[in-house]
Amino acid sequence: MDFVLEAVKALLRDHKCSLDTETLIHSDQGSHYKSIKFIELLRNNGLRQSMSRKDNCWNNAPQESFFGHMKDELNIKHCKTHDDIKHVIGDWVDYYNTKHYKWELAKLSPNEYYDYAFTGRYPLRINEPNSAGMLPSYTESTNS
Repeated sequence: MDFVLEAVKALLRDHKCSLDTETLIHSDQGSHYKSIKFIELLRNNGLRQSMSRKDNCWNNAPQESFFGHMKDELNIKHCKTHDDIKHVIGDWVDYYNTKHYKWELAKLSPNEYYDYAFTGRYPLRINEPNSAGMLPSYTESTNS
């Protein structure tokens, strides 16, 4: 329960300025998401709760995909303490948010896409076609 509440508190601390009454906090129907503490935390901060329908995995497909990748890519066998595990997961989440580029996110990392969505400024240099209408190769674009 504490982990779930701390995650929402971190969201509020780090992104409060970009959250509004249209912000949805989506989850499955786990007992911690149905708890009075969780519901009150959302309500007291003007956030809306969204919960998947019972036995409907499609509502949570993006989250399940994220956690599936995390489980596939993390190696916690060497961890001896809870803090060790938190450190490994924290490093992976930092990598995922800052260096894990996704085709579906305009070839940006999640953090870059978030900034792009709010500012409209695309952070990557876009090459212009040459006189033949072709984009320059990687070596041509980096040498010019």
